[in-house]
Amino acid sequence: MNVKHIYPTLFFALLILTGACTNEELQEQAQNQEEHATETENENEELQTVHLSELKFTSLGIKVDSLPKRTLSDIIKANGQLKVPPQHEATITPVLGANVVSIEVIEGDFVTKEQPIAYLSHPNLIRVQTEYIKSWRQMNYLEREYGRQKKLYEEEIGSGQQYQQTEAEYESIRAEVKGYEAHLKQLNMNAQEIRGGTIYERIPVISPINGYVEDVGIQIGQYVDPQTTLFEIINNEHIHADLMVFEKDVYQVKKDQQISFTVQSIPGSRLTGKIYSVGKQFEENPKAVHVHAEIDSKEGFLIPGMYINGSIYTDSKSVYALPEDAIIQEDNKSYMFEAERHEENGEIEWEFRPIEIITGLTLDGWVEVKLLDPLPEGTEVVWNNAYYLISEMKKGETGHDD
Repeated sequence: MNVKHIYPTLFFALLILTGACTNEELQEQAQNQEEHATETENENEELQTVHLSELKFTSLGIKVDSLPKRTLSDIIKANGQLKVPPQHEATITPVLGANVVSIEVIEGDFVTKEQPIAYLSHPNLIRVQTEYIKSWRQMNYLEREYGRQKKLYEEEIGSGQQYQQTEAEYESIRAEVKGYEAHLKQLNMNAQEIRGGTIYERIPVISPINGYVEDVGIQIGQYVDPQTTLFEIINNEHIHADLMVFEKDVYQVKKDQQISFTVQSIPGSRLTGKIYSVGKQFEENPKAVHVHAEIDSKEGFLIPGMYINGSIYTDSKSVYALPEDAIIQEDNKSYMFEAERHEENGEIEWEFRPIEIITGLTLDGWVEVKLLDPLPEGTEVVWNNAYYLISEMKKGETGHDD
């Protein structure tokens, strides 16, 4: 091929290729501009403001203030029951088999320690008293005889054998008398009065603790054995929250942490407390540890056995936070509202602009606010009615008005 014809051909090919590249670049630039315009439009939509008159602002009760800091905690959810420590519960049984002759209380009555709550009677009770009197008198006789034999022995008049026998008999009867006196004390009878001639035909059943009568398990005339449950008494003043914490959360739970809980049988109630003991042994099915918490303010409606739903507050920290009513969810994003007050020609108008945030900890109706960008100094934000403001914003987007 002639060289003269090659160079023009290459020149025209290069021109065509250059033109094609230029067209592609122009198309790409145009596409980028269109995407940028779309993003800008979306951003403008997201940042659309809401305007309210002073009258409407006041009538809605919108609260505006600076973004506050608040102490919030991580929360461990735990369920459990209300319980009373075993030393504040009592099951009362008779010491000796007897018949019930009187019942002095009913279920729900408050009783004090040592208060008689029933009376029992039986021939065996009288027999114990008469045998005690006999033993006591025998002890007194042997005490005098022991003293006489001791004196004779020391003066080398009496025999040592007689002295030792009298001493053994005296010590034996003295132990027997002490045993009777201990038994009479268990039966709530006064040994000194019995020695003075008093014979108890009935004995009192007394309460060993202060508390409320939870159950009366007897009837008048009924014969009760020593193992029969007569009464159950419980002191609700020492009621506490017993929460079950699962194995995966136990390492976060410590003494003195705060808790709150609701009682299932009483909707709307929320009580607080503090952990005073964390169990050291796992229960099976489910594998969990008992956590005991003292209740701050015990209400009269709290009864052992009630089921509770609790929250344990672990690591506390100071964070920016707002009430739940100040934050809205829209398109899987969270927003709060910045507020500005404007005055023009004597008219006051409020302007609200949504600001995207990330939420964190929640506690007692407050939500942690994580800012994506710092707020200018002096910025005020809305503390409530966020859903009303987002509704107004959507009306503005669609062209509707009030």
